Amino acid sequence: MPDNVDPYRAYSFKLLIEGVTEAHFTMCTGLGVSVEAIKYREAGNNQVVRRIPGRVEYADVTLKYGLTNSRDLWDWFLTAINGTVERKNISILMLDPDGVTEVLRWNLVDAWPKAWHGAPLDALSQEVAIETLTLVFESMERA
Repeated sequence: MPDNVDPYRAYSFKLLIEGVTEAHFTMCTGLGVSVEAIKYREAGNNQVVRRIPGRVEYADVTLKYGLTNSRDLWDWFLTAINGTVERKNISILMLDPDGVTEVLRWNLVDAWPKAWHGAPLDALSQEVAIETLTLVFESMERA
């Protein structure tokens, strides 16, 4: 009988983005993929509706990060606004409880930012200012 294996902790992750070195991500959501199911009926067998795989669609990934004086992510977003989108490869790393050892990786290929939301500002709050960046991408690999 195999030993019990504890699941990985959701807080132990890291993001690698080409050319972005100063972002400290607090959350990454939306990682997902779906395959369209195309329905059809075979000739002579109208009782059964069959399904075949169709288009593959990747969900948008939303990143939240603490606001700093770094312009890396903002400048990347500006490339999309200016119509000269700069695609980057992104890696989302799941880390062991030690917070250092990589145990799982998702590679997002040809990602680019489609939306940015500034940090909510509240004079009565003592929270860290968190910005949000939403990414789209062409394909995903799990390594």
